[in-house]
Amino acid sequence: MLWRVVIIFVWSSMRIVIAGGHGKVALRLTRLLAERGDAVVGIVRNPDHVDDVRQAGGDAVVLDLERATVDDVAAVLADADAVVFSAGSGNSATATRRDRVDAAAPVLLMDAAEQAGVRRFLHVSSINVGCAENPDIGEGYATYLRAKRVAEQHIMARDSLDWTLLRPGVLTDDPGAGTVQLTIGHPDGSAVVRFDQVSRDDVAAVLVALLDRRDTARRAYVLVGGDTPIDQALTS
Repeated sequence: MLWRVVIIFVWSSMRIVIAGGHGKVALRLTRLLAERGDAVVGIVRNPDHVDDVRQAGGDAVVLDLERATVDDVAAVLADADAVVFSAGSGNSATATRRDRVDAAAPVLLMDAAEQAGVRRFLHVSSINVGCAENPDIGEGYATYLRAKRVAEQHIMARDSLDWTLLRPGVLTDDPGAGTVQLTIGHPDGSAVVRFDQVSRDDVAAVLVALLDRRDTARRAYVLVGGDTPIDQALTS
C-alpha cells in the first residue's frame, strides 16, 4: 500500500510590541505585520501619533519611555511574543536626551521584557556602532553612537533574552527593493566608518524576516542595500 505523508506548516499570528511606534521604520513594520495578521502595538510618546499607528494597522499605547517605570512597560508587554526597539532620539537631540532614549530606554525595555516573560527582542542600532572615536565622526553623531553602543552591550549580556541586533546603514525613503546585503557584525561594532544606504522599506522587511527566524537570535547583523533577496540573505 502506498502511503502519502502530507506535512502542513501552520503559521501562527504573533503579538508584537514596537517601541518608537511612530518612527518611519516602525510604521512600515507595523503595516507589514498587520497585513499578514499579526497584532501590533506601538509605544508612542505623543498622543497625536496614535492615529498614524492605527492607520498603519496597529494599536497604540501612549507611554514616555524617558519617564516610565519597568512596571509601566511590562504591562504593555504582557502576552507579547516579541519586542522591537525602534525608537530614536532624533538628529537634533541633546546629549542628555540621547542617553535617555538611545541608551537608557532600551535597557528599560529589556528589564520590562524580562519581567513580562518575553524572550524575543529585536534592537535597531546603527551601522557605525563602534566608530564613535573616529575623527571623521562629528560630535553629535559620536554621542549617538556611544549611546547605541551602551545599549548593545546591555543587550548582549542578557542571557534571558533571545536578542538580535540590526545595524542598518544610512536610511532612505526610496522604495524597497526586496534585496539587501546582510552580513554578520562584530560584537564590538565596526572599526571602519561606512555610509552605505538602505531603504526603510527594506529595513522593515528584514525585521519581519528576523521575527520569523529564531535561529538569528544572539547575532548582530549589518544591513545595507544589495542584490540578495532577503530570505536568501538570512540563510547565507
